[in-house]
Order: sequence, then C-alpha cells, then structure tokens
Amino acid sequence: MISYRRASRPLALLLTLTTLLSFSAPAYSERLRDLASFAGVRNNALVGYGLVVGLDGTGDQTMQTPFTGQSLENMLSQLGTDVPEGTNMQVRNVASVMVTAELPPFSQQGQELDVVVSSVGNARSLRGGTLLMTPLKGADGEIYAMAQGNLHVGGASAEAAGSSVEINQQAGGRINGGATVEREVPLQMAAEDGTMELELNEADFGTARDVVEAINGEFDSTVASAVNSRVIRLRAPMTENERVNFLARVENLDVDPGEGPAKVVVNSRTGSVVLSSAVSLHRAAVAHGNLSVTISQRFNASQPNPFGEGETVVTPEADINIEQQEAPLQYMDDSADLVDVVNALNTLGATPQDLISILQALKAAGSLRAELEII
Repeated sequence: MISYRRASRPLALLLTLTTLLSFSAPAYSERLRDLASFAGVRNNALVGYGLVVGLDGTGDQTMQTPFTGQSLENMLSQLGTDVPEGTNMQVRNVASVMVTAELPPFSQQGQELDVVVSSVGNARSLRGGTLLMTPLKGADGEIYAMAQGNLHVGGASAEAAGSSVEINQQAGGRINGGATVEREVPLQMAAEDGTMELELNEADFGTARDVVEAINGEFDSTVASAVNSRVIRLRAPMTENERVNFLARVENLDVDPGEGPAKVVVNSRTGSVVLSSAVSLHRAAVAHGNLSVTISQRFNASQPNPFGEGETVVTPEADINIEQQEAPLQYMDDSADLVDVVNALNTLGATPQDLISILQALKAAGSLRAELEII
C-alpha cells in the first residue's frame, strides 16, 4: 500500500528566541562602530590559482583534470626542469586549488593574512598537503599578496575492505598567516577640505538623525550632517593624528538604533520561520485542512478450467481513497504582540511547510502587517 499524507501536528514553532524578543524591554544602545563604517575603509577580496603537493595519493586524477598536469608542467619548466613532450603524467600527490583571502584596510607590506584553500579538481583530500607559492590578485588584476604554507584540514576519513567513513569535508583547508602582503592598497579617507562620510549599515532616517545629534552633542559643535538615510558627512580635522582621535571618539559613541522594520523570514528548505518583534496581525479567519490520499494495490490470479488450453494470468487491482478532513475557520484577532501572533499560528496545527502557505495567504489578504521574505 502506498500512502501520501500531509499530516497536521502541533508546530514546534519559531525558535524560543522569537518569543523572547516580544517582551517589552528598555531601549538599548549600540556603539556607532557596530552600526556604521567610514567610507573607503573596507576589506578587499583576493584570489589566486595554485598547486598543493605532498598529498598521500589523494590528489587529482590528471586524466579527468588535465589542467593540473599542465600547471605542474609549467611550474617545473619555470624551475628549470623540462618534461618530455607527450609524457603522460599520472601524479596523484598534486591537486589544483583556488586560494582566497581578505586584505584588510591599511595593510602594510610584510603583514600576514589567513588564506582559505579549496580544491577545484577531483582530489579526495587535501590533508597533509603544502601550498606552493601562489600570487593573490585583486579585482584590478594586480598582485597584492603571495601565499604558501602547510594546510590545516579539519576533516578526517578512513577506508578499508571497500568501506569508508568521512567526517566533515576534506576538499578545503586553511593556512593561518599563509600569505604575505606585497602591495598596499591606496586609501584616501578624507577629501582635501577634510570632509569624510560615515555610512550606516542599514538605511534609516531615524537612526541617521540620532547619529547626527549624538556626534554634534559629543563635540559640542556642528561637525556632522545627514546627506540621506544612510550617509552622514563629517567635518574632520586636517592633521592625521587629530583625525584619528576624532574618528575614535565618533565610532565609540552610543546610539539607540531604534526598532527595525516588521519582517518575517521563512526558509523554504528547512521550514524555519523567524519573526521580528514589530510583526503585527490584523483580523483574519483561516481554514487549514489536511488531505490524505491512500492507494492500495493487490494482484488477482485468473486460472483456466481444468484440462483447458488457457494460461494463468495475474491481474492487478487498485483502490484509491481520498479523504479531506474538515477545516473549521480559525479566527485571529488583532494583535500587536509577537507572542499572540505565534500562538494564533500554533492553533492552526500547521507544519512549517504549511505555515509558509498560510503566511503568504495572510500577506496577500493584508492581514500580516510585515514584510515577508522567503529564502
């Protein structure tokens, strides 16, 4: 018997965190450095292609990844070793990898960076490998760092007699301090007249107003002005030392960011739902029922008469039964309390996947007063 059922069970809903967020709490403040950043002060992504050697037979199969063999030949040629033309290099201790790193602002030559190494071929494991000298380039194609070193791989595996076990993935690793900065990124924080820009992580007119008031109150002068809901223009000192002191005072100011927008985030793959504390629900009536489809199949044997010339034939027979459970209307009253919203949705007895459809319907009907985002 084959049964397709969409069950209704109590929803072990919405993380305890969402309930805790609903209780009224006093206004809290955050440091400005957690809410905003200075224009131009950011990390820069670096990427490079290289080879990892020293693997214990777990490297790329060069027949399926010919670029590994080509890379190895080019490297050997640069080191003064020529590989005879037509040589079939079956090297299992080498793997082609991509190397990535983040170049922090104000980085100086000689500074060390952490790098992440990821296999691009069919290597089974990078454990025990050594990354050979790999240039790391920025978006402009210039080399900003050189990476080299021994990999640390967090995974582990074992196999014997045709059986294998693996913990975590082993196609990637990390080298702490594995790259050295070779080129600095030019950075001009302030314009010629000393003005700078402070950019909020989340655009909000109220937060921008509060930040301007906090900065001007700290310096007892009009040194900050809002350009829009995200950008705040600062009038900084002209000398570098005074500017550093000025920015240190600015980023350590305490600002109340205010309450964020009402938002419901639904993960369609896992069924998890997170509601912000500003979510409210207008009056609505929702019916949620369950559909049960049951298909049973049996086989009957048809036999000929004794001494007949016929043959025994097996005939299948199927019964299909569809049941639709009654779904009485559930009344949801107006609510501005997150706990009430969660309780109202729980009364429907919906699974997380059903809850996605219910939230979409409530949003379409205008009852859910929040932005609905499905990821």
